[in-house]
Amino acid sequence: METLVWVVHIIAALGTIGLVLMQHGKGADMGAAFGSGASGSLFGSSGSANFLSRATAVFATIFFLTSLTLTYFSSHRNKTTGLMESHSVMQPAVPADAAKQVVPVVPAPAGVDGSKSGEIPK
Repeated sequence: METLVWVVHIIAALGTIGLVLMQHGKGADMGAAFGSGASGSLFGSSGSANFLSRATAVFATIFFLTSLTLTYFSSHRNKTTGLMESHSVMQPAVPADAAKQVVPVVPAPAGVDGSKSGEIPK
């Protein structure tokens, strides 16, 4: 299901890009006045602007909806552990009775010559 949404999403993105590039900008009206009129266009004088703007709106809506759907799929995906957490070699085996054992903490001994070189400075 997610793969189908990805395919529709990419097609909608490419369609939107293509339709936006095919449309004339607002400055194209001045160029049409000097001989490059819409008489030879495929959709007539005003049909192309209407068709292209509606098709762009449809593709943009599809792109928006597939974006929301992919976000939903991403947020409800099973949480997987990383590579380090998934390997049991990296995690030491702890015996069941290890939690009951109490290990006393012994401070580090001072240096041989009586100095405190063995201690960690603060």
